[in-house]
Amino acid sequence: MASLTLAHLLLAASILTPTFGRLCTSPSQLRGNTYDYIVVGAGTAGNVIAARLAESGHNDILVLEAGVSNEGVLASQVPLMAPTLTPSTPNIPSICCDAHASGSDTPYDWNYTVVPQTHLNGRTFPFSRGRMLGGSSSVNYMVHHYGSSEDYDRLARITGDSGWAWKNMRRYIDRHEKIVPPADGHDTTGQYIPSLHSTRGILPKSLPGFSHAIDSRVIATTQELSAEFPFSPDTGGGNVLGLGWAQSSIGGGTRSSSATTYLNSVINRRNVDVLLNAQVTKLVHTGKIGGKPSFRGVQFASGPQAPTTNVFARKEVILSAGSFGSAQILQLSGIGDRTELSSKSITTIVNNPSVGKNMSDHVLLPNNWLVRGTESLDTLLRDPVAFGAALDQWQASKTGPLANGIPNHLGFFRLPSNSSIFATTPDPASGPKASHWELLVSNFWVNPSLPRPDTGSYLTLTVALISPTSRGTLKLASNNPFQAPLIDPNFLATDFDRYTMRESVRAIKRFTGANAWSDYIIGPVGDLAAQTDEGIDAYVRSISSTIFHPVGTASMSPRNAAWGVVDPELRLKGTEGVRIVDASVWPFVPNAHTQAPVYLVAERAASIIRGY
Repeated sequence: MASLTLAHLLLAASILTPTFGRLCTSPSQLRGNTYDYIVVGAGTAGNVIAARLAESGHNDILVLEAGVSNEGVLASQVPLMAPTLTPSTPNIPSICCDAHASGSDTPYDWNYTVVPQTHLNGRTFPFSRGRMLGGSSSVNYMVHHYGSSEDYDRLARITGDSGWAWKNMRRYIDRHEKIVPPADGHDTTGQYIPSLHSTRGILPKSLPGFSHAIDSRVIATTQELSAEFPFSPDTGGGNVLGLGWAQSSIGGGTRSSSATTYLNSVINRRNVDVLLNAQVTKLVHTGKIGGKPSFRGVQFASGPQAPTTNVFARKEVILSAGSFGSAQILQLSGIGDRTELSSKSITTIVNNPSVGKNMSDHVLLPNNWLVRGTESLDTLLRDPVAFGAALDQWQASKTGPLANGIPNHLGFFRLPSNSSIFATTPDPASGPKASHWELLVSNFWVNPSLPRPDTGSYLTLTVALISPTSRGTLKLASNNPFQAPLIDPNFLATDFDRYTMRESVRAIKRFTGANAWSDYIIGPVGDLAAQTDEGIDAYVRSISSTIFHPVGTASMSPRNAAWGVVDPELRLKGTEGVRIVDASVWPFVPNAHTQAPVYLVAERAASIIRGY
């Protein structure tokens, strides 16, 4: 199967993406060593910043990307091939036909793993982060929605800046998204609320572009069990509660990433340079301005043995290296917890113990049921001939099963208000209309922790912990910038988190108990059949991992607060000349797959920097 995928990759490479203009592969190709702005990371946020600062024509921009180009990377264009871009659990095949050996590193990912997780039976597992143009927007599973309006109102309260409130942030949707017809052109009436969306933005998004036979069963369940699983008329408009149709960063059957949209809109401008294979090793201390240490320089190299190069910003350096990369770069630069930096023989320039702390993420728990018939996609994903035909269809018309994302439906739900956990734990949700857990429905086997069976058809109901109270850390393993950091999400460390996961498992069992599933589901797979608290908890510990939504390692806080890493205008505290714009600035994980909230943060950051 791998050979088939690679053959199609080579065949289609030349027709997949637009040709970029000013892509550099060596520092010698740059126009100089000084620019107005230097953006570290051509990922979800970094490309927004680069595009918005460049579009006026008045700013000279350098974008430094540690990874490779997204040009000609088939799996980064075909939506359902997304899982082949990132490492799977060792000896576990991806849900699609792999373009790389199962469990191996890939050239499109940072190939991180978490430290052994105490509350997940000491297990370790991959933590995907995109390492190519577009960053994680080029490798993620493309779910695109903004979260709860209460997330933004909470952010405004925490930071003391009303500009982060939903009533202000929603205006950036108009600039960002461009909702387009789904790949199959079906009538979307009743599947979303058009007035909540934009058709004028830069990033195409759509509703599911391939119908599954179980779609009608899902909707029927929202009708039969409407008290617990109500239908959501729009999953992307700020009101998250209920189960509805997924919205994805897919346009015309092809992935929309920050590289194919924002970066592509300015890459041919003479005021933009993008340098690939340029891993930033530290920020360069350039003296003091206004009594604060200034870091208007950036050092980078193409590898551990390669020479380093310094470049400088006349105005600002914008760190957009992600929740892991930005915190790692800060610490390598002498910005962080003095005790921790000293232990790695790094001289502290700014003592800020908040750097790398407060990490939160959505815990992932895939739950599988054996089902009757051949309505699932499992047969397609096992059969080289069928998969090849589907890929041929995608190449010819950008339609078919490969033009679709992983779920057609998703929803967000709250624990009952009388849940026993609230006797000891305050409700951690952003507000009464925000959620505690998420449900995603997939018409095939999805489970990174268990081998996909060679036979059978499957339904997967994935749950995710949306309002976790556990917090983790991102620390340096050493002072070597090319050594991966120590990533400890500290999953399920609190009673609330464990309780919510347990009750979400019970809830989805009630979901599958609806009449709509009675002639379809045969039974749960493995320990999903557990009924007791102890049995369910053991099941959760055995296969839970991450849905790849880390935030908080460079948290935003009020301007004069003693905690936090950036102020409400995203300026690095205690320094001059640096801002951080990426998921790391969210002080809590929002009610969303994080790409869309990060896009909105980046749009506002660009507005703040440009002063409009």
